[in-house]
Amino acid sequence: MRTAHQEQIERWALFVKNNPNSWKKTHTRFIDAIFAKHYQFRKELLKTPHGKEKLKELYLIKNVEGYSWLK
Repeated sequence: MRTAHQEQIERWALFVKNNPNSWKKTHTRFIDAIFAKHYQFRKELLKTPHGKEKLKELYLIKNVEGYSWLK
């Protein structure tokens, strides 16, 4: 039995095969959206009580130097 994940992978592979010149643009928009959502989440978490501490724990940060967004 195929899983939903397998079906999604097969659809993406078919899309790449049938769109050799345009799949990269679609993929780039997808990846950019993931990063944008991550930065939005991080920004909102920093506004909450103990947000900085939560991010330090999440990212395993011990030294905040080099993390200007965390200062």
